[in-house]
Amino acid sequence: MRMLRSRRLPVAGFAGLAGLMVLAGVVASAAEFRRLPVREYRDKMKAGWLGQMVGVSWGGPTEFKWKDAMIPADQVPQWKPALINEAFPQDDLYVEMTFLRTLEQYGLDVSIRQAGIDFANSGYPLWCANNAGRNNLRRGIAPPDSSHPQFNKCPNDIDYQIEADFSGLIAPGLPQFAIECGEKFGRLMNYGDGMYAGQFIGALYAAAFFETDPVKLIETALAAIPHECQYAEMVRDLLAWYRAQPDDWEMTWRQCQRKYRENPEYQQASNGGIDCKINGAYVLLGLLHGRRDFDRTIILAMRAGQDSDCNPSSAAGVLFTTYGAENIPRRFTRALDELETFSHTEYTFPKLLTVSEQLARQVIVRSGGKIIRENGEEVFLIPTLAPQPSRLARSWSPGPIAGSRFTPAEMAQITARNVPRAVTLAAGDVLPGWEVDHCGTDMDPGLRAEYAGRRNVVLTHPLDRETGCTLTRKVNLPAGKTSMLRITVARDLRGDFDLVVRVNGQELLRKPVNPQTTTADPWLVQDIDLSSFAGHDGVKLELVNQPSGWSYEAAYWAGLQVLHH
Repeated sequence: MRMLRSRRLPVAGFAGLAGLMVLAGVVASAAEFRRLPVREYRDKMKAGWLGQMVGVSWGGPTEFKWKDAMIPADQVPQWKPALINEAFPQDDLYVEMTFLRTLEQYGLDVSIRQAGIDFANSGYPLWCANNAGRNNLRRGIAPPDSSHPQFNKCPNDIDYQIEADFSGLIAPGLPQFAIECGEKFGRLMNYGDGMYAGQFIGALYAAAFFETDPVKLIETALAAIPHECQYAEMVRDLLAWYRAQPDDWEMTWRQCQRKYRENPEYQQASNGGIDCKINGAYVLLGLLHGRRDFDRTIILAMRAGQDSDCNPSSAAGVLFTTYGAENIPRRFTRALDELETFSHTEYTFPKLLTVSEQLARQVIVRSGGKIIRENGEEVFLIPTLAPQPSRLARSWSPGPIAGSRFTPAEMAQITARNVPRAVTLAAGDVLPGWEVDHCGTDMDPGLRAEYAGRRNVVLTHPLDRETGCTLTRKVNLPAGKTSMLRITVARDLRGDFDLVVRVNGQELLRKPVNPQTTTADPWLVQDIDLSSFAGHDGVKLELVNQPSGWSYEAAYWAGLQVLHH
């Protein structure tokens, strides 16, 4: 491809370069450019989204069914064209579209705090680092602290790695934008290697618009993350192991297992098989040993096991981008329903492509590029800028927290609550007038038709080891009467918790609900005197299912009554 060449500028970081261009009036011709016809960009970007959809839907039936084991060849699902539509409800896709929507609504310079507010308001179920980060945001812990290991116990999980594809698809040839997106969106839930994993994946996509060879792609993307991080070490290992034995993918898998699963040095701050390094290794295993074959790349990334739908999704997304949609076999795409909407988004497939292109145009111009016309055809002129990786951070020895908290005005924008829908519905029926917040998903909270001799009981569970599940209600207490709150609650027979009662912010009770306070009967009936608040309207009652350890911390609520005498 023809290159337009001129004098280079020293690069001192993305933000600094952008500012230099504005202040000094430097135009795009002051850098080296690569040409990318817009029609070719559209074709490759479309292919990248299609690859994600094909990979995640093909691997879906195998997800986490093989842990620390290769999937046998005869257990690999058969591809069927209609499978591609199984991608529409996949979190591997709709979570990253939350970030895409934030960029669409607020622009490329949207603050990390606004990104956090948008993510906090997402309504889909989440797990691992995503769930921990979003819970922190909803509690008022603003980014970047929402992902800091002090508040997030799984910062090296795979989450941003499987959600960063968009950052490269809207930044052709511009890995620095993928780095910037990692610092803005990846830091909502991941720290250290967990964030670098997403920056690396974004850089792979950015490179895939100009490079097809998997080895060169990976080497190019490697420059976008800190050389000293363990994720970069994993990338270098995969390249070395592949070069040593390019015809033996199973040997590469075994080497991954020995170092990145069995060696405790590489399991620090790790959440087992959901760790970004081992799953990132399987993405690269598929790309390298797949030899640019569509089926082989996806199947090998899948057969490696662990998160075996997300990993082939990433591998296929990058590979398909290198080919372009026009070169993808029709068996992968002919059944695509272009009228279907991705779950929890406003995007159909055509609208997704439109928004991606709109953002890409902005990214290119913002990065010092141009959009020109040649012979009636639009062409992107994309500057070749060396990536400036993020600062090195390690999840097992993190730096200090930023002390970032949302302001009251920002908290007012976060309307979503940390509570499963089943709990909201159950509380509405059994505990009318009470609102539930900070309810975790452990022990399947919600309605129980019967528990320990009582019918229609609501089970709640603390959000995490520090954050109790809270039931809140405001009441009017008449003057001249004795008012009392009667609480009927039980523990799980295998566990315990602390019952905390606050009235207008004043703690009136903190009591263990355990075998000593409930004897053989798991039920506790506790009365709280509200007389001192008589004559007041809007009295705020808060009941907290507070963890006292982390073993069967559920509370079973059978009744909450405000009585007047």
